[in-house]
Amino acid sequence: MMLRSVHLPLGFVVSPFLRCGHRLCNPSSLPSTASFKFEISAAPQRSFVSAPCPRSTSVFGAFRMSSGGPNTNPDVDAAPVAAVAPPVLQTPKIRFCHSCGNPTKQVVPDGEEKMRAVCTVCNKIHYENPKMVVGCLVEHNDKVLLCRRKIEPSYGLWTLPAGFLEIGESAAEGAARETLEEACAEVEVLSPFAQLDIPRIGQSYIIFRARLKTPHFSPGPESLECKLFALDDIPFDSLAFSSIIVTLKMYIKDIATGALKFHYCTINKRPGASPSDLRGFDVDYHLHS
Repeated sequence: MMLRSVHLPLGFVVSPFLRCGHRLCNPSSLPSTASFKFEISAAPQRSFVSAPCPRSTSVFGAFRMSSGGPNTNPDVDAAPVAAVAPPVLQTPKIRFCHSCGNPTKQVVPDGEEKMRAVCTVCNKIHYENPKMVVGCLVEHNDKVLLCRRKIEPSYGLWTLPAGFLEIGESAAEGAARETLEEACAEVEVLSPFAQLDIPRIGQSYIIFRARLKTPHFSPGPESLECKLFALDDIPFDSLAFSSIIVTLKMYIKDIATGALKFHYCTINKRPGASPSDLRGFDVDYHLHS
């Protein structure tokens, strides 16, 4: 299932899988939040290798949770400043009770502080929670795998293979499944690379680093085409979503410095900006390990 909207709020950082021995840090050493803006530039495209879709297989191992480390910016050097995200006002979406089918009303239940959808007949309280999106940043011969979308939103634009996590699967399993569905590529998940929260649209992302088991891939039913791009050739002017722009910018910065890290940041959509607006967002970069 490809992303219907691409664009993760936890107070911890996910360290890489056991094969990757990154340093763990004391939570007290975490820096303050800093805000950054990205500039996008155009880039050419390169060719790809294609093959029929293979069958899915198991691809991962266990991972640990740890606190993050020092603060850096993927694009520019800037002094960190305190940043507080504005409150997010979500439009209620649950209009009818999931239990009895009767209309709901927006009230503040006893003992709570937020408006909730409460059934007018059975009084069941309905909670609206963020959606989790998982995907893979697939590395192969110093290139990354991108898919060009065959569905809306952002039809015809490029993205990492990613989509909504399904019930009954781990985040890593979901990321590998999405890559198989969208790029017909079997991958080995290496480590979590980035967690990105987008509070305004209620989505939370985990992007994993992965590598191809074989150099074969082809468009799945929701992709127009798939290609391996050299980092200098990534089409930033034709990427589908802010989360993908931020992830790839951080990855390019890590490759340039020779140190791959785990990143956590919040993407703040500007009022009125569409999910696919390439410039309608700011990034609060919190920490990395």
